[in-house]
Amino acid sequence: MSQIPGELKFLKSHEWVRIESDGRATVGISDHAQGLLGDLVYVELPAVGDSVTAGNPVAVVESVKAASDVYSPVSGTVVAVNDALSDKPETINEDAYGQGWLFVVELADKAELDALLDADAYAAVLEDDAH
Repeated sequence: MSQIPGELKFLKSHEWVRIESDGRATVGISDHAQGLLGDLVYVELPAVGDSVTAGNPVAVVESVKAASDVYSPVSGTVVAVNDALSDKPETINEDAYGQGWLFVVELADKAELDALLDADAYAAVLEDDAH
């Protein structure tokens, strides 16, 4: 099991969010999720300026095995996307919590963060899934 960074919040569907010093939210998929998917070959990201709603699909990651929707953990406006993933989607496999981020959201409601899982709760979800 990989380390789960303590500063992140998670959805049960394996998306993570990190609140940056400027208050924006960087979103990606967990190391566990990329491991389940296998080698990623394609990523479809939202567009800058798109409105996203917590719990709704906003992106797609595709591996040789399957395509999987990526759900936004928070609501707001997309202010940046990781264009480098278009040419190198395997970055998510290599560094899910770092260079493999997907998009950045200007938060509409910080209170939504309270509904997300912390690292320990997410680890417990993974533990439950393993049994």
